[in-house]
Amino acid sequence: MEEQNQLLRRQLSFSQSQLISAMSETRRNDSAPVAAAAAAADAITAYGSNGAAEDKSVKCPVKEPEVPKCEVIHVAIVCAGYNSSRSVVTLIKSILFYRRNPLHFHLISDSTAQVILQTLFNTWSVPQADVSFYLADNVVGDVSWIPNKHYSGVYGLLKLTLPKVLPESLHKVIVLDTDVTFATDIAELWRNFRKQGPKQAIGLVENQSDWYLGKLWKKHRPWPALGRGFNTGVILLHLAKLRQMGWGHLWRLIAERDLMTLLSTSLADQDIFNAIIKQHPYLVDTLPCQWNVQLSDNTRSELCYTEVTDLKVIHFNSPKKLKVKNKHVEFFRNLYLTFLEYDGNLLRRELFGCNNTKASLKEKELSELNEEDPCYDFRRARITDYRTHLYFLDYDYEPSVDGFDVTLVAQLSMDRLQMVEQLCKHWEGPISLTLYMSDAEAQQFLSYALSSEVLSARKNIGYHVVYKEGNFYPVNFLRNVALQQVNTPYVFLTDIDFLPMFGLYPYLKKSIQLLNLDSSKKALVVPAFETQRYRINFPKSKADLLSMLDMGTLFTFRYHVWTKGHKPTNYAKWKIATTPYKIEWEADFEPYVVVRRDVPEYDTRFVGFGWNKVSHVMRLEAEEYELVVLPNAFIVHMPHAPSFDIAKFRSSAQYRKCLKTLKNEFVKDLNRQFHKEFATEA
Repeated sequence: MEEQNQLLRRQLSFSQSQLISAMSETRRNDSAPVAAAAAAADAITAYGSNGAAEDKSVKCPVKEPEVPKCEVIHVAIVCAGYNSSRSVVTLIKSILFYRRNPLHFHLISDSTAQVILQTLFNTWSVPQADVSFYLADNVVGDVSWIPNKHYSGVYGLLKLTLPKVLPESLHKVIVLDTDVTFATDIAELWRNFRKQGPKQAIGLVENQSDWYLGKLWKKHRPWPALGRGFNTGVILLHLAKLRQMGWGHLWRLIAERDLMTLLSTSLADQDIFNAIIKQHPYLVDTLPCQWNVQLSDNTRSELCYTEVTDLKVIHFNSPKKLKVKNKHVEFFRNLYLTFLEYDGNLLRRELFGCNNTKASLKEKELSELNEEDPCYDFRRARITDYRTHLYFLDYDYEPSVDGFDVTLVAQLSMDRLQMVEQLCKHWEGPISLTLYMSDAEAQQFLSYALSSEVLSARKNIGYHVVYKEGNFYPVNFLRNVALQQVNTPYVFLTDIDFLPMFGLYPYLKKSIQLLNLDSSKKALVVPAFETQRYRINFPKSKADLLSMLDMGTLFTFRYHVWTKGHKPTNYAKWKIATTPYKIEWEADFEPYVVVRRDVPEYDTRFVGFGWNKVSHVMRLEAEEYELVVLPNAFIVHMPHAPSFDIAKFRSSAQYRKCLKTLKNEFVKDLNRQFHKEFATEA
């Protein structure tokens, strides 16, 4: 962890030196204006507003009191939708990287973001970082009557409702937009609450564009504002004071009045906050502009910093985000990208001396493991709660009304990513995919998916990112994640390196209906084949496939290395079958099947290579599922390089020994649970 953090600091230091160099060049080029500005500044400093000379003797700066190290800092963020769920993670990483205090995040979110972020935080397990969720739908009605032209929509107005939404016991909170990035400890910002006067309740940084001056174009009519106005990307909100003064009634009254002439907001809640401050200027506490360096077009943000150390919070508040034009945008972009790709697992740092973290059930299980056990790594992998980001991209799919819809379920790592496009060309139905990746790889995947014409056109694919951790590929954990997110009544359990026959999706829906899967414990077996050629003319029908089998361009799956895996399918019978037929389960059988969504989950003790599917099919047998082979369905395995886990299995006797131990333990557990007599290995 320390090595990773040192590397990050070196990256930031390198970017900072680039910025310093650029700023030095700027100063040399602009020496005359700077000199003039300096002279003006000296004049202002020397004389007060009443013209009297001021004392210019050097005074020792008064050191501000530190925030007690165990004081909880409260942060509120409005977050809605799939894209916002991604961007908020980068913000939270930057806060966690610098923080030295316990944190409590208050997330006001729609139901989509709540599912995503609740899972993410539960699996992230960051010490001394609590999270509370508040469903935005409960207060959307309070602001939905306000016409808003801003791209944030109705959710861009929800910060107005925070004194109502957040608990009465919470007196103050830092409110942040999802497009800000911290470059310092958030406790420094929290400390500004102590400087607020008795009536000041809203801490804000001045707006750094000319928007509220009303001079951007001929008929530009901004909302009323005090001077340049204020930006609401970073707010210190003293909730207790606002509640005491009747905030809910105040903002609504002013909004209604100004909407009579302005008709709509252009900058969402920011317009209304500024109108309130214009009428009640005593409410605002003006923060130093380093706490909200705004990177929109035509911004004056360069005046906020003369040294890199001045930067506190960077705000990409333009719709262009990282593509905004700014003299030092490369530095800001690099800072943002550093946190975007930073390994979030390294931020699980314990804050020593603040004993307010309870040991989780997982931590207790880990503490009970014997580290001298030769299979310790396998057992630890089973208990690991992998950080999981559900629905990494937009997802929009409602199951067909006929009640027979089926989702293809699979998992993959970065080296299989190119197979997703091919899969989409063969399967038009819904797909649930779990991707096992690092934070940096997840961003590569995002770029790939958004630039792919095939993938960007599909909204019925749920992409769920599980972040890398440990020494094994947690294949069954990944399968379970994909399985849990299915919203159709049936699932097709397969692997990413298989291409379904063309038309398999409608064929499976019809088979589900004909074979009454809804009222019986059946698993429909889709026969598996393979090719050893990277390029083939994919069979368009069963007749084509049989011809290719005869020619030797296709084979029954793993016939030459693992015959037992698919032998019970009875390929000889399948070749001539015209109707579905029943088969009997045999040891080591691992077919690809269609089942109801409520199928038992995969056993997560099996990681890496070996017995991950076999154990699942054995569980189906223990629960007395009936196996039925579909006569006109098939999938074809496409060749690829061997995985790292299969290489470990082949090269390590200890790996194979541990796998055998896990197999026997699984079988004994199954026998005990279902009163069966499955055989164990000697």
